[in-house]
Amino acid sequence: MTTTPYEVAVRAEAELGEGPTWDAAAGRLLWIDILGCRVHTYDPATGRRTVRRTEQHVGAVKPRAGGGLVLNLRDGIGLLDPSDDGFRWLHHEPVPGRRANDAAVAPDGALWAGTMRYDEAPGGGTLSRVTGDGTVGLVLDDVAVSNGTGWSPDGRLMYYIDSPTRRVDVFDYAEGRVSGRRTLVEIEDGAGFPDGLTVDADGCVWVALWQGAAVRRYTPEGRLDRVIELPVPLVTACAFGGAGMSDLYITTARTGLTEPPALAGSLFVAPGAGKGLAQPAFDG
Repeated sequence: MTTTPYEVAVRAEAELGEGPTWDAAAGRLLWIDILGCRVHTYDPATGRRTVRRTEQHVGAVKPRAGGGLVLNLRDGIGLLDPSDDGFRWLHHEPVPGRRANDAAVAPDGALWAGTMRYDEAPGGGTLSRVTGDGTVGLVLDDVAVSNGTGWSPDGRLMYYIDSPTRRVDVFDYAEGRVSGRRTLVEIEDGAGFPDGLTVDADGCVWVALWQGAAVRRYTPEGRLDRVIELPVPLVTACAFGGAGMSDLYITTARTGLTEPPALAGSLFVAPGAGKGLAQPAFDG
């Protein structure tokens, strides 16, 4: 097993940093602070950063095919337009006690958006497929904390995490539908909880470990072969980015820590960690 070194990309104090996504068209990384209601951008070539505040908790942000951004928000799916950053709802469905969480864009351009209850009650969350015209199809309705979602390089498998299960599950995927759910790997006690994930060009699954201070890479057969150990306990998500899609960006959090380490809530990067897959933009 190989240990991969890391660097600090952006020193920050995000309450709940999450959802790194490479925006290839703009040459920048998108990431969020869920509880801080903030959307961050970071250009690694220039160091330029921006921060935009949202009106409510934001679970994910992804680029849109025509420009602008799609947001997985507490009360539904919102769109920011490219020209003037004007906001509009694509799908509005407030549920008391529930908020948005992680999301991912499928090979066909649909957004797979997760939710969870603030109290993390089992069965209180969902995973839904949202198309560009605002059509919403419920995929999973018995979720506690909907988290990492990603697809194999050939698009035939979908990986998924419901964090309290401690599992990374895999589905067969075809034409916007999933079937045949089974376990790829189960995280052992004491190693933290699986949170966000990304899939690389070799089909390996990189998993961020909440309360585990690490990111792990698992082969398509479920074998652990690489680890990135970090100096903070709450590691939330990871994604490849940069000009060659070879740098792994990692978000972290500080929420709930009575004495958070100095770098808790920062954005980290593991340069040259592997080869990422180009991610589709939301078709809406």
